[in-house]
Amino acid sequence: MRSLAEIHAALLDPGLIAVVRTKRRDQVIPLTRALLSGGIRAIEITMTTPEAIASIREACQLFGNEALIGVGTVLDAATAHAAMDAGAEFVVSPITKPEIAQAARARQRPVLLGALTPTEAQTAYEAGADYIKLFPAEGLRPSYIKALLAPLPHLKIIPTGGVDLANIMTFFEVGCSAVGLGSSLITSAILATDDWAALKERAQEMVRARGLR
Repeated sequence: MRSLAEIHAALLDPGLIAVVRTKRRDQVIPLTRALLSGGIRAIEITMTTPEAIASIREACQLFGNEALIGVGTVLDAATAHAAMDAGAEFVVSPITKPEIAQAARARQRPVLLGALTPTEAQTAYEAGADYIKLFPAEGLRPSYIKALLAPLPHLKIIPTGGVDLANIMTFFEVGCSAVGLGSSLITSAILATDDWAALKERAQEMVRARGLR
């Protein structure tokens, strides 16, 4: 198991977190393999994925330290603990719920709590969030995050939703610690056809757009 510092480092380099919501459990492993081949290793398996806990356990066992497997869409501490028992190395929630942060911190795992407004973001920080999952970020411009960070520079912002090839660098330029990539990376067409070659290519494009390849 990686140390807490090593997990943080893996989350932030290259700072691309794939948000996985598959239609079937059997998609998780080939999808993860494609993302890794494309240069993305931080993979958030959401609880809306069929048999999510079993998928997390399988991915952790199969890929080991090659991937950084986390759990997303966590709504309570019990779910966080179940996912961490299965091997999840970071915990993500779309909401601010202190018990989730407490569960993750007790087991030395980074935690992202969801927020949208300045008050919500500061509340999430005070609840113990290591990072603020700015959600839903669709429709928000990077300038919003720049304005948010001006009075609250201690926040580590990770927008999820609305980040794509055209704007990804702008989010980093305004001070985001990382970005969550959902349907702009793992498209509905890719999931409908199990086109893992296309996913690998799309992952590579995101890494290049991040300015790292």
